[in-house]
Amino acid sequence: MSFLLETIRLGLANLRLQLLRSILTALGIIFGVAAVITMVGIGEGSTQQALAEIERLGARNVIVRSQKPPEAGSQQRGGNRSFVLRYGITRADLAVVEDNFPDVKLVPLKEVGAEVLRGPLRAVSQTYGTTPEMSEVARLTIDRGRYLTSSDLDTRAMVAVIGSEIKSKFFAAEEPVGQSIRIDDKVLEVVGVLEPVGLSGGAGAALVGRDLNLDVHIPITTAKEVFGDTVIRRESGSTQGSNVEIAEIYLESPSRERVLADAAVLRRIMDTRHPGLTDIGMVVPRELLQTAKRRAITGQWIAGAIAGISLLVGGIGIMNIMLATVTERTREIGIRRALGATRKHIVSQFLVETGVLSSVGGMVGVLLGLGLTIAIGTLVPVLPQVPLIGQFVPADVTLPTTISLWSVVVSFLVAAATGLVFGLYPARKAARQDPIVALRHD
Repeated sequence: MSFLLETIRLGLANLRLQLLRSILTALGIIFGVAAVITMVGIGEGSTQQALAEIERLGARNVIVRSQKPPEAGSQQRGGNRSFVLRYGITRADLAVVEDNFPDVKLVPLKEVGAEVLRGPLRAVSQTYGTTPEMSEVARLTIDRGRYLTSSDLDTRAMVAVIGSEIKSKFFAAEEPVGQSIRIDDKVLEVVGVLEPVGLSGGAGAALVGRDLNLDVHIPITTAKEVFGDTVIRRESGSTQGSNVEIAEIYLESPSRERVLADAAVLRRIMDTRHPGLTDIGMVVPRELLQTAKRRAITGQWIAGAIAGISLLVGGIGIMNIMLATVTERTREIGIRRALGATRKHIVSQFLVETGVLSSVGGMVGVLLGLGLTIAIGTLVPVLPQVPLIGQFVPADVTLPTTISLWSVVVSFLVAAATGLVFGLYPARKAARQDPIVALRHD
């Protein structure tokens, strides 16, 4: 024990004699560890956000939605300035799905209206007729008021539940519940406001095809009887209409284990009724979740490998400095050998020095990496408010970060091991010095 303590003391003393060089040597390890933790933190944060958005769609859900077929674009390019296109899910499709899935929860959505209006304010309509089960299946929560009820469906009530962005746009300084909005020329009473949905941008919005915070939900019976199936939109001097009976179907399986099997059956049914699925799209959050997790693991390994190059560079720097140190201390090595030090003692002394360099560098790198990870996640969202810089940054920019324990532990252990591995060759070279030749060295 006394030999080990004495070796550590001598190693630390030698590092203090060349303090600036020791610090510069450790910088490679410091930045390498910090890079690993920061890159993994950014990657993990972005991955967790994407996974949360996918999970938000419901791990037991399968979403089928009507989508405009490719030939619709050719009609527009061909100069047809006024037409009505029929496509998507029909009520007959819905009946077939209900017959094949008697034990699952099915929630249809029917799109209606071209515009949402209130006084001089207007917005493109994202109004959907649906059922009270929609709030449960889509995991919607009410901020104020209430959601749709069975009574609303039975009486074909002219009521609406609006998304958070609709509330902000049309009722910025007012209480919306009890007020009225118009869908085209139809007046509806606002009975509830939804809490903000985290799928308003990024991966989530891409999956559902729209910002859910702009949705307006009305009873599906009202949508069918009052608004009908045809939606007419006037854009750039042309009139374009769509005739879609059912815009979306949410299917909630009884268990997560059945989701993929139900999705496969549903896909076959729709492919039979809509060959090629040109006007039908399907979103299976569980499939997406599994794929995203696999990609996340791959991305973490790639990020760690790239950042690990910095550790390799740091290790090479330690080897380079220690080789130079061996040359500088050749005479000292000869004296130690003449006084009875064995090769083992010399190897131990040099390995202690490289171990201390890499370990201290690793600890500083961990602290720096944690600080950078927290700072990035905290400061990036406020960049739009920073003078001069803010004008070049999107207003809704975010860069979520998550500190991963495994990245901290692994990067530190790799840093410590790097110092020992790259310090082994200089240590062995020093120990193999001929004592007589070493004593003659100037």
